[in-house]
Amino acid sequence: MLIDSHCHLDRIDLASFGGSLAGVLETAAAHGVTRLLSVAVDLESWPALARMTEPYPQIALSVGVHPGEDSGRAPTVAELVALSRAEPRVVALGETGLDYYYGRDRIAHQQDGFRIHIAAARELGKPLIVHTRDAREDTLRILEQEGAAEVGGVLHCFTEDWAMAERALALNFHLSFSGIVTFKNAKQIQDAARRVPAERLLVETDSPYLAPTPHRGKPNHPAWVRHVAEFVAQLRGESLEQVAMVTTANYCRLFGVQAAP
Repeated sequence: MLIDSHCHLDRIDLASFGGSLAGVLETAAAHGVTRLLSVAVDLESWPALARMTEPYPQIALSVGVHPGEDSGRAPTVAELVALSRAEPRVVALGETGLDYYYGRDRIAHQQDGFRIHIAAARELGKPLIVHTRDAREDTLRILEQEGAAEVGGVLHCFTEDWAMAERALALNFHLSFSGIVTFKNAKQIQDAARRVPAERLLVETDSPYLAPTPHRGKPNHPAWVRHVAEFVAQLRGESLEQVAMVTTANYCRLFGVQAAP
């Protein structure tokens, strides 16, 4: 059994799947992917995400505002807590974090929102899903300052080097690898995937973005997390079955869900 620990089901073009989310899930199941975490990026689309995924018990949810979303204001701790408590399928806060590649004009706004998500996660006792791009030192500093190690979480779509990986691991975070790890020039990411302790390893698609080799450049979907897992297994000198077993156990432990859907 494989788990896609980070996807955006509400952003996938369903036309290729018979026009329904069921088609996406059937395709995923045919590739051994039986569980998914659909990650929120804003509060405006959250109700629609919750509605579209409600019939499917294999889908878990997060709640949060992506640092690249320019909504004009950060959510409040109370808003995040209330939404999370109202929906039992919410297993994490995020995705949150810092993205200075696109948002250097909004650094203070991003940092405020990041701190608010961490505070909400600590109040709820739920892990964080963290996005970081071109913001290594500030990401780690804010995680340390705000006590994020108390709840831990995951640096999703990990694209940094082993030095950052070690610091994230020390803060009680997991590392999740996306299709980027399969790219030929992703040497530092591949090094981190080899070295991360088995008990902190996750795999994801971030679909519909970042399709792995051999589908690079195409719209991504959860079934293709299998390619990521196969590549990571090869890097680590392990079998696909080993990586599937370990990442499934890690997902269930981190997000507090039962081993079977």
